[in-house]
Amino acid sequence: MKRIRLGAAILNQTPLDWEGNTSRIMQAIDDARQQEVSVLCLPELCITGYGCEDMFLSPAVWQTAWDMLLKIVPHTPDMVVSVGLPLYMTNGVYNVACVVADRQIVGFVPKQHLAGDGLHYEPRWFRAWPAETISDYHRDSNNWPIGDLIFEYDDVRLGFEICEDAWVAGRPGNRMAECGVDVILNPSASHFAFGKHETRKRFVLEGSRSFGVSYVYANLVGNEAGRAIYDGGALIASSGDLMAAGPRFGFHDVHLTVADVDVDLTRTRRAGIHSMPVDVSDDVYDRIARIGGSLFTPTTTRGADRVAAPAESETEEFTQAMALALFDYMRKSRANGFVISMSGGADSSAAASLVRCMAERAIAALGTDGFHEKLSCVENIDKASDADAAMNLLLTGVYQATRNSSETTRAAAEAVTTAVGGVFHFLDVDIIVTHYTTIIENAIERTLEWESDDITLQNIQARSRAPSIWMFANLKNALLLSTSNRSEAAVGYATMDGDTSGGLSPIAGIDKAFLRNWLSLMETDGSAGCASISALALVNRQQPTAELRPSEFEQTDEGDLMPYPLLDKIEGLAIRDKLSPREVLARLTETHCEYSTAQLTEWIKRFFRLWSRNQWKRERYAPSFHVDDKNLDPGTWCRFPILSGGFEYELSQL
Repeated sequence: MKRIRLGAAILNQTPLDWEGNTSRIMQAIDDARQQEVSVLCLPELCITGYGCEDMFLSPAVWQTAWDMLLKIVPHTPDMVVSVGLPLYMTNGVYNVACVVADRQIVGFVPKQHLAGDGLHYEPRWFRAWPAETISDYHRDSNNWPIGDLIFEYDDVRLGFEICEDAWVAGRPGNRMAECGVDVILNPSASHFAFGKHETRKRFVLEGSRSFGVSYVYANLVGNEAGRAIYDGGALIASSGDLMAAGPRFGFHDVHLTVADVDVDLTRTRRAGIHSMPVDVSDDVYDRIARIGGSLFTPTTTRGADRVAAPAESETEEFTQAMALALFDYMRKSRANGFVISMSGGADSSAAASLVRCMAERAIAALGTDGFHEKLSCVENIDKASDADAAMNLLLTGVYQATRNSSETTRAAAEAVTTAVGGVFHFLDVDIIVTHYTTIIENAIERTLEWESDDITLQNIQARSRAPSIWMFANLKNALLLSTSNRSEAAVGYATMDGDTSGGLSPIAGIDKAFLRNWLSLMETDGSAGCASISALALVNRQQPTAELRPSEFEQTDEGDLMPYPLLDKIEGLAIRDKLSPREVLARLTETHCEYSTAQLTEWIKRFFRLWSRNQWKRERYAPSFHVDDKNLDPGTWCRFPILSGGFEYELSQL
């Protein structure tokens, strides 16, 4: 029996935070040594952070990353550690895992398949390394192997699949299995999306089974660079069995997942996989980098780190992801809390409720002392003994009334703000709206009327609220949260420099129907360990409305647009699936027979025209969090021209 202990470290890194990132890497190595880990896998690009964007093309970044690597190397006695960094070689930059063994660099494995879809732009910065290619890396009078390498240490063979490498057909693990690899390490920076963790778990388990290996998956955690959320979730599997699974959405900077594997047992099972090719060419041995020394044998048998939790619902994942993302965004931007323009409707109430979930989950995970330490930039946070006290410092909600506002929404705004523990303010801004309107009427020498100036009169109300809410944010040095959702973003149902004002738009990637369902759950049951908020009943029983027209107009969002579930369906077919208006109509007439073809045609035309003319708004939205492949953020997922033909030819064919 040849038993070794494997470790996967989850790190909360920040792009270009050199000392912080390096310190967390060293902490992970120290934790691994204390737990007698022999082979430790750290996340992809963990020295620099994954989200450095075009700074990956900076020579200063390459050099500083190398300097940090040299600080880490002496920290690795009696261990094999993989450390991720960008490496410039000959005529390009490569995303590499550096293998360090017993305080010596022994080689580099570059990523072979670069992620270039959605929020990924790796081909912009990195070169893909060709399979089965080996070269030499020369630096500082030293020479190391680089390429599609296998490392042999104490008769145990180690190989790599770096993040995307494991998601493609013909993944490198196939070739490594043919070469007798015992352990595959997967350093990843795999962002959160609904249901994605179950997919990861499948490729880890299936890879370990079909390749006949032990498989170690390490990931980032937290809001690393602003938009992407990383959920952690380390995994260690052996021959199709899940040996250990780490927690997801953790608030700690470092978490180590550990498991013992029996290499001889793995080899026995691999020998029984008769479908595996038996002919191994001589050039395989040229790919093996042999390392002197021996792997540490653990003195005690370690049990499973954690049994994998069952798949979670999207609402549970949403609560956890948003709570962690808000927490990291606030502390990494050194903000003094959040300010929200509370409308009494679903979107602002959801944002306020998520801030409450953030406080509850962070305190539960870190304890009050850890919570205080993490948020030391927040004034007087050390005096907050529980979530209620923390929210009183972290959230300011402001309701700004005009003559078209109702008592219903005012009462809901106050009730929700106070229920989550925030500080509530009421402002009457009607005099400001009237003043703006009078100035323009005097300039154009006529009265503005609803029949002829509807959009103008609506928008000035929304925009008149912006200066005041920004003043609150400035006074508190807090983050102003914009509250537009994805359904509104798709059709531009928002006032630029009005309700879109803010430095962060946390729910811009979430459709209205999902938010309303989540709010209903939060009202009655709570979510992901967060307590229910009964005051949300005042919001949930309302019909969504902008409340910008006089009450006799009986304005509702769906009256202005179309039913939200149908809007979201059209958006998915048209934007995510790239179907033409005619194809969208054909789909909807099959699935939504409750509406006439004429009505569906009208709504489809409205969607495509509003989508096309409002791309400029989506370009100007505050940064939002990415949660799935429906995201409309041009900075991370969905590119569309600001100026276009607007689908007029296609719509004429309906």
